[in-house]
Amino acid sequence: MSTPRPKGSLRVLGSLMLAASLAGCAGFGDVSLPANAPRVIGPDRDQDHVRLVRAFGGEGRAPQLQQLLTDVTNRLVMATDRPDEAFQVTILNSPLVNAFALPNGRLYVTRGLLALANDTSEVAAVLSHEIAHVTLRHASQRSELQARSNLIERVAENVLNDAEEAAMAQSQSRSALASFSRAQELEADRMGVRVLARAGFDPFGAPRFLTALGRSGTSSDISTADRDASHPRTNDRVARALQAARATEMAGMGETGRLAYLTALDGLSYGDDPADGVVKGRRFIHSRLGVAFEAPEGFTLENTSQAVLGASADGERRLLFDAADTPDGQSLEDVLRSTWTDTIEQGSLTSFTVNGLPVVTALSNGKEWTFRLSAVRIGNTTFRLIMATRSTRGDLESMFQQTLSTVRQVQPEEARRIRPLKLQIVTAQRSDTAQTLAARMPIDRPLDRFLLLNGLSRNAPLKVGERYKIVVE
Repeated sequence: MSTPRPKGSLRVLGSLMLAASLAGCAGFGDVSLPANAPRVIGPDRDQDHVRLVRAFGGEGRAPQLQQLLTDVTNRLVMATDRPDEAFQVTILNSPLVNAFALPNGRLYVTRGLLALANDTSEVAAVLSHEIAHVTLRHASQRSELQARSNLIERVAENVLNDAEEAAMAQSQSRSALASFSRAQELEADRMGVRVLARAGFDPFGAPRFLTALGRSGTSSDISTADRDASHPRTNDRVARALQAARATEMAGMGETGRLAYLTALDGLSYGDDPADGVVKGRRFIHSRLGVAFEAPEGFTLENTSQAVLGASADGERRLLFDAADTPDGQSLEDVLRSTWTDTIEQGSLTSFTVNGLPVVTALSNGKEWTFRLSAVRIGNTTFRLIMATRSTRGDLESMFQQTLSTVRQVQPEEARRIRPLKLQIVTAQRSDTAQTLAARMPIDRPLDRFLLLNGLSRNAPLKVGERYKIVVE
């Protein structure tokens, strides 16, 4: 959660934001931005770039890694059928595992994705996939299909005056778009592996990284229902990528670049940026804004640039925590009324204090979800904690009160103790095991994270002299 936003930008339409997926658009993919953007990179074409960078926490500062990615990108482009086109790669300061491309040739990879990769060929596979989306003009093709689908819907609804036909057309167009997106992903996979091999990289870097995505829990087959509909399952993609890799002339001979990659990766920031708040298990603490809270048992938290989002494993309970500067004299009641678009139940506004902080709470009943709202003031900043359950569930009140009771002000001394995490590359000694190296990592579930970061199975022995990633303060 970054700096507070102006009053009025906190509006939540019904349950949409609370019901948003925690996985986002993780994995190989692209984003729905203007498909007619010129294939020129320049200051007058950077509005989408600026917006994206801001949304993902700014640019990641890693000069050595940036140079490696630039060199890899240039090498890949020369191996495509369009070697004269311009591409530029940006590291995003986000712990999410994500990569995407704009139609104008801008490529993006997050810190989280870079941390997951274990050699140059794996990250080259990601970049090659995104370059394929651009060179194959997938965004433009999808835009054209969407336009045709919208036209059919408008004709059915407005010209034929047939609501049932319009609904059927809408359903069919969604199915067509989903099928088209799946085909695009598989096409970008095939092209990506082919270009990866042409550039001299190990083509098996693609299936290795897709496998890592599946293990990380950010792969397309466990995302939202919409993404499930539009992206092929990871297991299918891994199988097809393996088949494509075996068919290349570089099978068994391509460059992995493990040492160069790990050397460049050493010291990269890991996890949340403390300047934007830190999630540790169910706890969230923001040193700069001076606030902390703890989610209920069974919740998973994600710190985005706009808010902290939370959800139970079954998706039936949701949480949102965000902040805004408020004008002098604006009451907490006014904050809730002006930033919540649904109806607040009459007589539900209640004022009291929590941990010495002024609080106002309210109730809002939606069609499918029931919401408990609160506004808490610390200094000149107002924080909102909003929790929701499906209307059929009866545990909202206890869950809400339990979470609200943990909202507190963070004192400067505590804030100074919050130190950023980073990756450190270590060389395995004879006495080292996955358990001993994981024990050095000051994070939740260190062994699971160590195995994931290094692409290891639970019982795999470490190789003496081999380099591995650990997380340190």
